Amino acid sequence: MSTLSNETIISLNQQIKIESQASSNYLAAAAWCNSKGYDNSADFFFKQADEERAHMLKIFHYLCDMGATPTIPALEQARDSYESLRDVFEMALNAEEMVSEAINNIVNTCRKQNDHRTENFMQWFVNEQIEEEFITRRAVELFDLMGDDKLAIFMIDERIPKITYNAINTGGGE
Repeated sequence: MSTLSNETIISLNQQIKIESQASSNYLAAAAWCNSKGYDNSADFFFKQADEERAHMLKIFHYLCDMGATPTIPALEQARDSYESLRDVFEMALNAEEMVSEAINNIVNTCRKQNDHRTENFMQWFVNEQIEEEFITRRAVELFDLMGDDKLAIFMIDERIPKITYNAINTGGGE
């Protein structure tokens, strides 16, 4: 018997699907970057795919721990072609903004249900999304700053691993 409301269980299962789809999408983005010779961007998206899977499992285990049954979602075919490296990072930023909105909706559901445990659990995700959006936004901003000629793209790919989020001032991140 679960200690969670049906609405919370449904929301968390939807988030499992979102995180799973993000992992699949990032894996496809990594493959595209790899095929184009954008090694650092490929590595970035391989790591992002792993992170999203870890996020999915974190929610999956929480549901199990709370006596609920997580569902295994069917996923859509991941997008596997892009117009440019900028297009890949714009996809990532849009995806991270959508994930943030979904997480905020879960927190709102928790508040309506007076579910302090799940709201507390979700705070880790709220903080994680600050970092995720910051890094992908900075990557997109590099294209605005440097342009899209071949040398600029090469330099952007070189810069991708150096983008970090300093959470010391905000208390967020891992």
